[in-house]
Amino acid sequence: MQHFCVVCGAQPPTGFHPFCTSCGGMIDVAYDLAKADLPRSDNPYVRFADLLPVGALRTSYPAASFTPLVHAERLGKTLGMPALYLKNETVLPTRSTKDRMAAVSLPYLHERGVRAFCASSTGNSSTSFAYAIPNYPDMRLFLFTAARFVQRVQHAEHGQVNHFGMLGATFVEAAEYAGIYARQHGLHSEAGFFNPGRREGLKLAFLEACEQIGRPIDWYVQAVSSAMGIYGIYKGAREMLALGRIGQLPRVLCVQQESCAPMVRAHEAGSATIEPQHRVARPDGIAEAILRGDPTRAYPHIRRIVIESAGDFVAVSEEEIRAARLALAEYEGIATCFSAAAAVAGLIHRVRTESVPRNDVYVVNLTGADRPDAPPAAAVTWIEATPSQ
Repeated sequence: MQHFCVVCGAQPPTGFHPFCTSCGGMIDVAYDLAKADLPRSDNPYVRFADLLPVGALRTSYPAASFTPLVHAERLGKTLGMPALYLKNETVLPTRSTKDRMAAVSLPYLHERGVRAFCASSTGNSSTSFAYAIPNYPDMRLFLFTAARFVQRVQHAEHGQVNHFGMLGATFVEAAEYAGIYARQHGLHSEAGFFNPGRREGLKLAFLEACEQIGRPIDWYVQAVSSAMGIYGIYKGAREMLALGRIGQLPRVLCVQQESCAPMVRAHEAGSATIEPQHRVARPDGIAEAILRGDPTRAYPHIRRIVIESAGDFVAVSEEEIRAARLALAEYEGIATCFSAAAAVAGLIHRVRTESVPRNDVYVVNLTGADRPDAPPAAAVTWIEATPSQ
């Protein structure tokens, strides 16, 4: 395994370095694929250990199994799509695909000497981190959450999590303050999209699907905010192609809710970057897990993947998301959150508004399901978001 900068190729020093110390570029991970072994196992952390950046997973790994890949025959029939598959991530412990992120990211950080770190999310990543961190008793999480998302964060009342609710803040502002707090207190900023452990963990959904489906995947569809999952799965696809495990790379379809669709708007404008007119200052919508109004730093990496794969970005309305969620429940008996349903809505939108190859093989990642809102937690420390922060 080797870490390298995607811009200049430099290798970072030992430790946790999400950005290049020479040019500031993103750090990624490469594996010696000639030596990679995929042993038979129903546990993805065993099966794909040689494609993950954590040495400990070869000897000590979470109890886990592949999530279901559902051939959505009834829903597919209504759309005229006989090869529609749903990767059902709602069965994971916190009902979110982000459990994969935490299962890889925590030991990744631990192996690089991180014992206390700051993070932020709209609820799923934070809950997954809080759920898994007791497996690392010497680690501590400082969590920063915009007020509207606090009820989406669920964690046991244990001393490893310090939770700060930020009044008047957006998700992006809470994430920025997490970085400020880390610098002020000598902690690590976990870095979200730019933490290689996150991206590498999230590719597992695709790696599993490759083994489960037994046929080439033409399209991979997912609802996105920073789209770290898309980055992860496409990297995983390239690795599986190099290993001869698949014969082609998938085209990717990134879906956002139209009330908060900065990536879609930038792509439609032909822009290589997120410009001020694409950002959403105060995001709102029912797809709460993907309400990121400013994905400026992540977008160029995702745009490259979409263009390389001949994929696309699409925005969908609240009405389309609600209809897709009902269709999933009615035809396939799967209950999802609105954010996961947005992915299906995006595919339906394309089918109904454009000429698409309906006989292609489509895999839609159903990234999660609703958890009951957490009651007001005494363990949340409320702070004001101010310009000085």
